[in-house]
Amino acid sequence: MTAPIMPKATAVWLLDNTALTFKQIADFCHLHILEVETLANQEVATIIGLDPIINGQLTQEEIDRCTKDKDAQLKLQKNLMAGATSKKGKYTPIARRQDKPNAISWLLKHYPTMREGYIVKLIGTTKNTIEAIRTKTHWNIQNIKPQSPVLLELCSQASLDKYVAKTEKESASST
Repeated sequence: MTAPIMPKATAVWLLDNTALTFKQIADFCHLHILEVETLANQEVATIIGLDPIINGQLTQEEIDRCTKDKDAQLKLQKNLMAGATSKKGKYTPIARRQDKPNAISWLLKHYPTMREGYIVKLIGTTKNTIEAIRTKTHWNIQNIKPQSPVLLELCSQASLDKYVAKTEKESASST
């Protein structure tokens, strides 16, 4: 079982705002019972409590259940970190960046109805670059040769297939 975020601050809040036992709080926060007693007596530097309900670590029902049954243990909510991770941008090595215009050109040639947003996500480029290649105003247009983004290792075949299917579905529904 994992400890809550900022366990001492969480313990202080639980001490101040609930009728839970020291043992229940110590078990939940992964602290020693004497540490919880010290926090309760405020013999340590003042720690501001952190509300575990607002943070999504506990529910009021869980606190009420454990308040009624002194032998019950608090359980951390399982989906605590479910949405916390953010998707990072795809890193393209410097040696591969020069291949992006070739991949964009290939996509525009083979899938002219593909949305710019899909190409941006697939290749990791900008809409300005796509528009410059589409209108043939790119600064290096004379050296751009259409090449598959999969062969250039800028995306996987599965992700390309996913966006191609979306494009075909959109074009089929618009006709």
